[in-house]
Amino acid sequence: MFTGLIEEVGVVRRLERGAAGGRLSVRARKVLEGTKIGDSIAVSGACLTVVALDGDGFVVECMPETLARTTIGAARPGSSVNLERALRWGDRLGGHLVLGHVDGVGEILGITRSGIAWEVRISLPDELRGAVAGKGSVAIDGISLTVIRADGEGFEVGIIPHTLKETTLKAVAAGMKVNLEADVLARYVLQSLQALAGAGGPAAGLAATLGMDGAGTARPGGLTEEFLREQGFA
Repeated sequence: MFTGLIEEVGVVRRLERGAAGGRLSVRARKVLEGTKIGDSIAVSGACLTVVALDGDGFVVECMPETLARTTIGAARPGSSVNLERALRWGDRLGGHLVLGHVDGVGEILGITRSGIAWEVRISLPDELRGAVAGKGSVAIDGISLTVIRADGEGFEVGIIPHTLKETTLKAVAAGMKVNLEADVLARYVLQSLQALAGAGGPAAGLAATLGMDGAGTARPGGLTEEFLREQGFA
C-alpha cells in the first residue's frame, strides 16, 4: 500500500521481455534505502516486487497483465518513472491510500494554466466511468491528486509547481499516456453497482436509479438532477 507521494524519479535501464513476462531494471537512489529483495515499490503507480538490487538500482518482475495493462509495457531505456516505497505503519498519510493496482491507462487531452497551477484533462477509460468524481482522489502514474471535475469522457486535475518539478509530470504533454488508479472505495462501490445491474429484478432497478445501465456501465455524467427527475423523483 502506498500514499501517492512520489519519493524520487527513477530512470529505466532496460526492459527484458519474454513469452512469460518481463524484467524491468530501474536506476534509483533514494528508494534503495532500507529496501531488500521481496519488498514492494510502486513504479509509476504499479506495485511491483523487487527481485534484485545493486548499488545503482533495482530489478522487478512484470507479469503479462502488467505489461499489457500499464504504461510499463512501453518503457524504453532512459524513460522516467515515478517511484515510491511501500507505506509503513506509523508513516504519515499525506496523500490517499493507493494500492498500486492500475485500473487503466488514460491519455492527456489538454493542459491549461490556472494561477500558479496547471489544469490537466485526462481521458477516462470505459472501465473507470463512474469511479472518478469531482473532489475525489485519483492516482496518476502513482501520484495522489484531487479531481477538480469529471464527466463521462474525462476529468481534470490541478498540478502545483512542486508536483511538476518532482515527478514525471514535468514532461506532461497532450497525447502522453498515464496509469490511472481510482480511489479504492469508489472502485468497490462501482463493482457492487455493476453486479446489481446484472442481477435483474429490484436490484437492477436500484442500480439504474443510481446511474448504471443494464450492462453495468456507469451512465455518462453519473447521477444527475435530470436523471433523477426522469426516474420520478421530484
